[in-house]
Amino acid sequence: MAWNSRIGKYYLEDNGFIKCPHEHALYVKSKGGNILIVCLYVDDLIFTGNNLSMFEEFKKVMTKEFEMTDIGLMTYYLGVEVKQLKNGIFITQEGYVKEILKKFKMEDCKAINTLVECGIKLSKNDGKEKVDPTLFKSLVESLRYLTCTKPYILYATGLVSRYMENPTSIHFKAAKRILRYLKGTIGYGLFYSNTDDYKLVGYSDNDWAGDNDD
Repeated sequence: MAWNSRIGKYYLEDNGFIKCPHEHALYVKSKGGNILIVCLYVDDLIFTGNNLSMFEEFKKVMTKEFEMTDIGLMTYYLGVEVKQLKNGIFITQEGYVKEILKKFKMEDCKAINTLVECGIKLSKNDGKEKVDPTLFKSLVESLRYLTCTKPYILYATGLVSRYMENPTSIHFKAAKRILRYLKGTIGYGLFYSNTDDYKLVGYSDNDWAGDNDD
């Protein structure tokens, strides 16, 4: 924490970087139409931007001021795998998915092609057998972290997240179904293309009137 504070306040902020008010480990420096973004995590540092000269200047100053090593282009960070290609950047959590499947003894499970059983109605009081809440929370938190690169599991993960305090066998089965889906989509991730010609598409499908609890 001392190193983090030193580099944050006494170097970055004093050299034109602005701390993000919503994410205190993120710093941004802009100069004309150029930008440099720096992210701190314990004793690791990641930076990106759109100007190579700003990169080189930043690395030169940092290695002079602090004892650190430049390990080149990012390939792995906090369970996220990064593949930097000519036409863009692909991020995935393939290794992390395999770890979760192994942890919950699902590495040999049969893959399925839907995240949630069609027509299922979960409830807080379904009368089914209770399961270990610590184990259930561990599974749900693992799924939540996977949404970093697999946003398509957000709905299903949010659904089972509602029952972390008092989970039953039905809730656990629904959470494990997400693992079965992930088994068949391990290599899926997010691709950030270099092109400026793109369209953002989103959708929603809510059934608030059909909630069995409220």
